[in-house]
Order: sequence, then structure tokens, then C-alpha cells
Amino acid sequence: MGTQMALPNDAVPLLPGEVEIIPGDPATGVLLLCDHATNAIPAELDGLGLPAQQLERHIAYDIGAAEMTRAMAAALGAPAVLSNFSRLLIDPNRGRDDPTLVMRISDGALVPGNARIDEAGIAERILRYYAPYDAAIDAAVETAIVAEHPPAIVSLHSFTPFWKGVPRPWHAGVLWDREGRLAQALIAALQNEGDLIVGDNEPYRGGLPGDTIDRHATRRGLLDALIEIRQDLIGEPHAARAWGRRLARLLPGSLAIAREM
Repeated sequence: MGTQMALPNDAVPLLPGEVEIIPGDPATGVLLLCDHATNAIPAELDGLGLPAQQLERHIAYDIGAAEMTRAMAAALGAPAVLSNFSRLLIDPNRGRDDPTLVMRISDGALVPGNARIDEAGIAERILRYYAPYDAAIDAAVETAIVAEHPPAIVSLHSFTPFWKGVPRPWHAGVLWDREGRLAQALIAALQNEGDLIVGDNEPYRGGLPGDTIDRHATRRGLLDALIEIRQDLIGEPHAARAWGRRLARLLPGSLAIAREM
């Protein structure tokens, strides 16, 4: 399936595997990504055999991240690319040879529709879901480069408030690899807000080989950062939009600092 532009609220929604593309001005110098925007699974796969309540969990998508990304794109006037398929189908934030590309068990939940998937089945999902999203990001990056505005790539995610029963104290985390210039500037900007506990490469470490940042930013030498917001802070649409606007306020100054380093 090919890419498709973001649609107005009263239009036909995107099908799983189509890509939500928010147009924006390359002169902003930013491209926003949302790898785990939705829990969409095509009807013929019957929710991969999972109960509906499992598909509302973090195992299926990054809760709040899509609404946050859309609000941030609108506030900045920046382009954005969002997936439109559940990470349980295939995870676009993994390399093609990563053993967690298609999860058979995720946070204790057995995924029946993935349990016996073979290499041919994975290849089919790459073709239908992973590759169109990857191609849409490539196209957005190349459009910006041709316009002489190589973009900083900012990937937006969310994380659970608890992991294996242990509370996570961070309100936000910024992940990075290499020199991490933009990430460090964003960490400082978030800390300067005065009301946030900010993770530096927490709750995860950045730099996963073959992930979205690696494929689209690192290999091109572009500035990048992956921002994680705790899900209880953005679980409601109005809260996610507020965080999107907050990040949009902080990003331009952070980007200017990173470019001067």
C-alpha cells in the first residue's frame, strides 16, 4: 500500500498500512515522526487473536503519542510522518533483522497471530506495513534536503508509568546516540521548565542498530532526538495536545543551540 495524506476529520480514515503524512514547511528544519501512532490491525487478522482490552495497552501502540505529534506539527508548521498500524503487526522502530521485529510475546501477553509466523509472513508484513512507512520518511527527508533544509529528526514516543511493578519517576525522557547534541539541548530545556523529572537516555537507551533514528538520521549525519513522555501525562487528548505545544515551544531554541555546538 502506498502513502496517503492526512485526512480531515469527516473523511474516510486511513486503512492499516497506509501512512499519515502531515505536510509542513521544510524551512522549519524539523521532521517529526511517530512510529507507534495507532493500534490499527486489519479486520482479516482478527486482532491477532488478542482480546480487545489487550489492544488498548502499550503493547499495541504508544498511548497519546499520535495526538501529541499532530499538535506539535501544527504548532511548528513542521512536516510529520505517522504510522497507521499496530506495533504488534511489525515494529517500524526495529531493524529488519531484529528478533523483536514481530513480537510473539509482549509484556506477558502471548500474541496468537504472531506465535507461528514464519519468514514469509514477516516478509509480507514488511512489504505491507513497514516498507511504506519507511519510504514515506525517506521521501520527507529527501524533500527537505532538496529544499536545502536538512531536517533534524525528532521521534515521539510514550512509556508506561510502571514497569514490572516499579514506578518510573520521569515525566519525560530523551534518548540519543553518538554526540547527542539536540538531545542534550532538549534535556536542558525540559529541566529548565522547573516542574519535570527528565531522563537522560531513560527509561531506555538510545542507539538501537537499525531503528528509525539510525536508518533515517544517523546514516545521513542529521541531528536527531527521540522524546518519550510518560503515558499517564498524555493519555487524554487535551493533555497530549498540551504536551505537543510544550515541546513545540522548546524545540526551536534547542535546535539553535545544537546547531551552534
